[in-house]
Amino acid sequence: MRNRHAARAILRIHRLEQTRKEPLEMKSSEEPLRTVTVGDSRVTILGTAHVSRASADKVRELLTSEQFDAVAVELCPSRYNAILEPDVLAKMNLFQVLREGKASMVTATLALGAYQQRMAEQFGIEPGAEMRAAIECAREAELPVLLVDREVGVTLKRIYRNVPWWRRFTLIGGLIASVVTSEEVSEEDIERLKEGDILESTFSQFAAEAKDLYLPLIDERDRYMAARLREEAAKSEHGTMLAIVGAGHLAGIERYLQEDPSPPAETISRLEHVPPPSRWPKYIPWAIVVLILAGFAIGFSRSSDLGWQLVVDWVVINGGLAALGAAIALGHPLTIVSAFLAAPLTSLNPTVGAGMATAAVEVYLRKPTVGDFSALRRDTTSPKGWWQNRVSRSLLVFFFSTLGSAIGTYVAGFRIFGRLTGG
Repeated sequence: MRNRHAARAILRIHRLEQTRKEPLEMKSSEEPLRTVTVGDSRVTILGTAHVSRASADKVRELLTSEQFDAVAVELCPSRYNAILEPDVLAKMNLFQVLREGKASMVTATLALGAYQQRMAEQFGIEPGAEMRAAIECAREAELPVLLVDREVGVTLKRIYRNVPWWRRFTLIGGLIASVVTSEEVSEEDIERLKEGDILESTFSQFAAEAKDLYLPLIDERDRYMAARLREEAAKSEHGTMLAIVGAGHLAGIERYLQEDPSPPAETISRLEHVPPPSRWPKYIPWAIVVLILAGFAIGFSRSSDLGWQLVVDWVVINGGLAALGAAIALGHPLTIVSAFLAAPLTSLNPTVGAGMATAAVEVYLRKPTVGDFSALRRDTTSPKGWWQNRVSRSLLVFFFSTLGSAIGTYVAGFRIFGRLTGG
């Protein structure tokens, strides 16, 4: 039952981009469409569902009408390149990902993509088919393709910075739920997402309960894409533009195109800025290290037996939970051993995480093949696939051993404190 509720919560998040109550200029069975005059340009905004067959067909219909000078799409450069190079994951350097600390970002991206991929496979359509159709039709008509969405990495970082640290665990739980849930969504529901009024209550509840997510995920991108469209319109090169966006962005973009008086470049610069992280969380790991080392020093000052007992507690608890995490990820036996050995040491050095060491060992012992990289997007659509694919399994080793070591640090710390105080 909990998984089902979690699945529904994730569905509400994915519906966020496609649920706003808005009077349609077209029949409810058709795709929502708006036309806005921006300077000397006319911008037609098409609202789509990202896994809708009807949306892709509507894009082709509009672009074959030969009435547009340019096509704007809800894509950033990295997502655009991913469409042009669908095998980009097969070229990923896993060691470089681990070394640059991008394992968490890659894991989150795969989890989010897996949910949309599963939905799309139900209906026999590729995720983002309407964007692919737009790019293909634009190329055939020799029309420029304008990338108007904010870089996905910036959006994720602004979301992360915008939520309190304790709510970040909810995001992680949501990602896990999106991977393990098997709840299916009917194609009728996907089409109804564009009507807005049916899901107004769901959207309103989400906006009220998760405003810190709504702002960077939806509202900021509405403003950003409107600014990009105004920027392109100001160039006076495109008299008529077709903008293809998720239906949930349609009303916001239309509003900001009509009401936002600020210079586009200023808005874009402000919304691309990533707020610096809070300083105090950086000091917590170092404070823990100081406390643990102080505990060891106090223990040895009392007696060598007590000191060594504290060291054993630290190694067994911290290393044991990290090893348990690696085992849950079905890591190689030597990876599990390395987790046990590395975690007690890496936990005393905040610049190196246990997950980085264990994932590197796993990749070395079980080198992912070209086939693993090629099948990564497909395999991560099912829980079983995450553990079978060597690439995703290495990421799971990173995640679970890191989590185990983090839990072990606090458990062992309290254990040491208890022994010193006679508890």
